Amino acid sequence: MNNTIFKKLGIATIVAVYVLILVGGVVRASGSGMGCPDWPKCFGTWIPPTSLDQLPSNYQEIFGEKLKGEVEFNVYKTWTEYINRLLGVLIGFLIFLTFASSIYYFWKKDRIVVYITFAAFILVGFQGWLGSVVVATELLPWMVTTHLLVAVVIVLSLIWAIVRAQRESFESISSSPELNFSIFLLFGLSLGQFILGTRVREEIDKFNLSGQLRNTWIDQLGGSFYIHIIVALFVVALHWFFYKKSVAKIGKQLNSFFTLLVIMVLTSFVTGVILGVFDMSAYAQPLHLTFATIILGLQFSIYLINNKGNLLGEVNG
Repeated sequence: MNNTIFKKLGIATIVAVYVLILVGGVVRASGSGMGCPDWPKCFGTWIPPTSLDQLPSNYQEIFGEKLKGEVEFNVYKTWTEYINRLLGVLIGFLIFLTFASSIYYFWKKDRIVVYITFAAFILVGFQGWLGSVVVATELLPWMVTTHLLVAVVIVLSLIWAIVRAQRESFESISSSPELNFSIFLLFGLSLGQFILGTRVREEIDKFNLSGQLRNTWIDQLGGSFYIHIIVALFVVALHWFFYKKSVAKIGKQLNSFFTLLVIMVLTSFVTGVILGVFDMSAYAQPLHLTFATIILGLQFSIYLINNKGNLLGEVNG
């Protein structure tokens, strides 16, 4: 049975999650996280105000404690956070449709696909609840980081489900133990670098929330920032080394994924340089974060495709 609808829904959901990560980065970099001081409503309504006169005269008293010291209504920050929430709702619908289509196409053919999409569906619900906790804790840095990491797990789960569902398309690919080792190493290193980057981001959040000037942030960062830079150079060099070593030995499909991976690694590195040179530019921060999550997704995709007979398992009856 053709599973094109499942594939399209799954890919649409993955793209939506990546867009949400980008928008979430904008929310974080612009300080819009408390643009809506309550949950699930925004300033007490389902559709937030567009001007100050739409708020009660005593709105500062009503929402003051939740505004993190921000005593004036800011329409930009409010609607940035509201769009972030709307995207979260859209992803909820998309993941439900993906899960429903997995039941239709794979319940009899390969139930593991169903189980994976169900897990992703549950994670999206958990992510929604976690979002409310982030607001309730007034953007506690480690809670914001947890919120991001759950989004990454959702993306990887969906990638796993889609690759498994399309495994027949990869039957002609010969698994490469050498590539398997390379990608496993690169994924582990990139994941560690990603987590290290979130630690740096947590430090920056503290400076931002305390109202310190942006051009003073880098000088106050601890050793994790400089370790992050050193590891970044190593990540770029190692990706390039393994790419040149593997490019002639792997098939066209895997080669395309690997080429895109190297491009994303270089792009992420460039945005990182921009962050360092331009005092943690608010424009570069969301891009740097999004590219980092795309890198993990591409690495995981390559690993899954290359291990179709192992990690992906056998198709059950």
